[in-house]
Amino acid sequence: MKHLLKILLATLFLLELSGCGYRPSSKYSRVIVGDKISTTVIISAQDPENTVLIKDAVDRAVIEIFRASLVDKKYATTHLTFSISEPRYTPIQYNADGFVIAYRATITLHIIRETQDTQKNYQATGTYDFTIAPNAVITDQERFDAIKYSTQKAIASFIAQVSAEGSRVGE
Repeated sequence: MKHLLKILLATLFLLELSGCGYRPSSKYSRVIVGDKISTTVIISAQDPENTVLIKDAVDRAVIEIFRASLVDKKYATTHLTFSISEPRYTPIQYNADGFVIAYRATITLHIIRETQDTQKNYQATGTYDFTIAPNAVITDQERFDAIKYSTQKAIASFIAQVSAEGSRVGE
């Protein structure tokens, strides 16, 4: 029994050492953006109230996904500038009477990543599908939610781009 236990522990130890080589995307993205980031969101003239939403989502992503610190621009290793396109709402479903009952909101973020020696532009798009009552207009709350969720998806797309870039640097 003791012999079997020793073999099992040795096997587990060797498996732990060999591992599968998985690294979270935050490790790859941190290669590109560093650990001190500052952010700016350019206010949209068409949709100024959504700038706060975007700023909050960006700052949350910096902390939770990049696992970096938010700092003032003068202390940052990377500065990210975000601007948002005007939201587009495309009908995606109609009822039997021909009334729109579902829309797809599309947001495009334009991102500039600046470090001491480089500047790179990114474009990330996010979508969100939602339903409305037949023959109704999109309410402010539905519009607000659509922009919020499509922006979150656009930020996730940006993070994926940066992570992919970071994984290529390590090769």
